[in-house]
Amino acid sequence: MNTEFKKISDSLWELPRTGDMVVPARIYCDENMLKGLKRDRDEMKKGSFTPALDQVINVASLPGIVNASLAMADIHPGYGFPIGGVGAFDMDSGVISVAGVGFDINCGVRVLRTPLKREEVEGRKDLFADTLFRNVPAGVGSTGKLVLSVSEIDKLLTRGARYVIEKGYGLPEDLEYMEEGGAIGGADPGAVSLRAKERQARQVGTLGSGNHYLEVQYVEKIYDRDAALAFGIEKGDVMVAIHCGSRAMGHQIGTDYLKTLEEASRKYGIPILDRELVCAPIRSKEGREYLSAVNAAINCAFANREVITHLLRQSTKEVFGISPRDIELLYDVGHNTCKIEEHVVDGTLKSLLVHRKGSTRAFGPGRKEVPERYRKIGQPLLVGGSMGTASYILSGTELGMEESFGSAIHGAGRLLSRMKAKKLWRGKKIISDLGKEGISIRSRSMSGIAEEAPGAYKDIDAVVDIMARAGVNRKVARLKPLACIKG
Repeated sequence: MNTEFKKISDSLWELPRTGDMVVPARIYCDENMLKGLKRDRDEMKKGSFTPALDQVINVASLPGIVNASLAMADIHPGYGFPIGGVGAFDMDSGVISVAGVGFDINCGVRVLRTPLKREEVEGRKDLFADTLFRNVPAGVGSTGKLVLSVSEIDKLLTRGARYVIEKGYGLPEDLEYMEEGGAIGGADPGAVSLRAKERQARQVGTLGSGNHYLEVQYVEKIYDRDAALAFGIEKGDVMVAIHCGSRAMGHQIGTDYLKTLEEASRKYGIPILDRELVCAPIRSKEGREYLSAVNAAINCAFANREVITHLLRQSTKEVFGISPRDIELLYDVGHNTCKIEEHVVDGTLKSLLVHRKGSTRAFGPGRKEVPERYRKIGQPLLVGGSMGTASYILSGTELGMEESFGSAIHGAGRLLSRMKAKKLWRGKKIISDLGKEGISIRSRSMSGIAEEAPGAYKDIDAVVDIMARAGVNRKVARLKPLACIKG
């Protein structure tokens, strides 16, 4: 089978339908990045892992997929779907897949504005980092300050962020600036196992480990002044980013439903090119149950980030004397989800189930789902970098709605596996080096710091520029880290 991608533009490459493919496969990248993906494919085929290029093609072969199998510029190998992958499926003929969502369901980023300027924080940066590290639970197996019973977890899974706000963790005005208003409909706690609920009961309001973080940042550069004005940010402003998801809840749901969807693949005779791409028809009993469980975990993640926001506000008040209400939510958006959305396909508005695996929703101007304050500009996109590099605030575009179902990158994208990173770097050395650059790092795991070394990631500036040149995302601001809290 021919797997040679053809150049559509400097930022977009396509493999036309061939073999078992239902639609073309498209990747947002430049020529150098594509060469790297091809090298990785040649290297990975010597082992047991499926390369990212092949994963994009395999997704293009799933029943009911619409327009194209897409990969954003932060593409790297994932579980079944590539990370950075997007697949939209027809509600009647399409499928739903665990691999298209991931195990950390609704892992996402929220960014908050503070009234502080960089100069005000620099002198108390270490104290701020210490306070956040003490107050925000982080690390493997960390437990939160809000411990819930199973019946309370059921309410959280249905009501999302609103449930914890009513318990005193967060502010009602935050809800307007969360994707789905902080709680997506269609969540059924009955579709979630008791084991998943029990595991999550002590983890609400925790960062977790891996690439999750709480980062204090400042706005280094503004690219689009109109968008920045709408988003309420200026050069020198101090922002705080929270990156985490549904913790044990999402992982257990993924584990539980892998077997269910594997059996469904056989039951409904769905051809699977990769054993990790097991799936079920969207409207089947198994498909409906899994989607209900995903929606429950989406709500769990919104609540989790809201509780962490409460702890952040308390910490900021403790160090700087700032009222919690003066720390405002810019936006909160997930990047491991599958959601029913309306998109124009061949001139007709259709309901589709859009899987975004390590890809952020990026709706353009005019969409009713975007908060009114931002609607003329488009939805804010919150793109996390790595420790010591940069993060970005982007916005959605009309072209992005047409080409990518309103999707975007979610970060820089890994360049090296965690195992390779640990062989190359040592956590203590990274913390020391970043400290010399003025970045305070706090973590409970030196091996975790090594895994997340800045050199283990792609160049965030190059990745963002590809998407901006393609016109599917618009650059608004570049942010640099001051302090980073990790598990």
